[in-house]
Amino acid sequence: MFEWIIIGGGVHGCTIATYLIKSGKADSRNLLIIDPNEEPMAVWKRNTSRISMNYLRSPFVHHIDTNPFSLHHFGKRVGTKEDFYGHYKRPSLSLFNEHTDTILKDITIQNMWYQAIVTGVHKKMNRWAVHTSKGTTLLARNIVISISLNQHLAIPDWADQGNHLKNIHHIFSEEFPELPTLQPPFVVVGGGITAAHTVIKLASLFPGQVTLVKRHPFRVQSFDSDPGWLGPKFMSEFSSSPDYEKRRKWINEARHRGSITKELNQKIQRLQEEKKVHVVTDEVQSANQLSNKVKLKMREGKSLQAKTVILATGFESRAMSQSWLKELIEEERLQCARFGYPIVNESLEWCRHLYVSGPLAELELGPVSRNISGARKAAERIVFNS
Repeated sequence: MFEWIIIGGGVHGCTIATYLIKSGKADSRNLLIIDPNEEPMAVWKRNTSRISMNYLRSPFVHHIDTNPFSLHHFGKRVGTKEDFYGHYKRPSLSLFNEHTDTILKDITIQNMWYQAIVTGVHKKMNRWAVHTSKGTTLLARNIVISISLNQHLAIPDWADQGNHLKNIHHIFSEEFPELPTLQPPFVVVGGGITAAHTVIKLASLFPGQVTLVKRHPFRVQSFDSDPGWLGPKFMSEFSSSPDYEKRRKWINEARHRGSITKELNQKIQRLQEEKKVHVVTDEVQSANQLSNKVKLKMREGKSLQAKTVILATGFESRAMSQSWLKELIEEERLQCARFGYPIVNESLEWCRHLYVSGPLAELELGPVSRNISGARKAAERIVFNS
């Protein structure tokens, strides 16, 4: 039996594991992380590498270690001045990943890693029983559910594969081909940071053969929500409100969805001036297959043709879509708000010895809950308040 089982080995699961180990509340013998991937943070690494992200959007104090200045000290030791960007010293992706790998090696995460899919969680006496795709049942005193709800790609109706369209790919699909193997010309659909990174990478490989289609003018924001949500400036009123529908409204309004940073905006403007990228502000209405090309009809009447269409349209956030989670809610009568998200206490405890982080904790942690900063806040609440 384990003292702690963490379900999910992404940024959140790894951050919580690090806090548990470094605080002395757990060690590698009584903590287990269950994740379907071979290694920690596999999806993070795959997706950020695919779009060639150079710098994180988060400042240098947001990472998986307990000491907020850990990444900064690490960068001074092994990095260069180029590893921190701008006023907020945003870290390069390579430095962030190297720091993460070092921290996880230090806590011997390989001894705690269990590759499997969770198929059920049930209460067994005063312990939790976690059932997996390997046919195993693992017991723990405490469970932390650190799963992402971004498991369903957002596919526009016009791009539905049921329409028998070829050469349309979502950038975050597991089956996405390597970009250099795809055929130009390209149309990238999306207006946020993922679309911007994708267009910049494609322009370096296929200059002049890339068109970006976005529904709105670029929304330039330094972060994906106001920094005031990290502290009492906004969180005091949020935390004191008993109205969870109001909390949901604040979260939705606070997030800068579909936004990009200033330097990405400048890069795309420069690529436009150099005729390496064409930008269209319009909305795709329909798509038709024409031999080896896809014809996109726009809302304003114009049309575009491409050999490859790449969707940078993000994910659909579906609360409680996993069947085992639905069953757990029913069996334990776990409290949820009207729109499906957990109602938890200040320690992020959903019920005795059952904790959540990431999107499942956002009605308690606010708009930053899904981010790296949210992972740190969740780890602090779970580890130091439990």
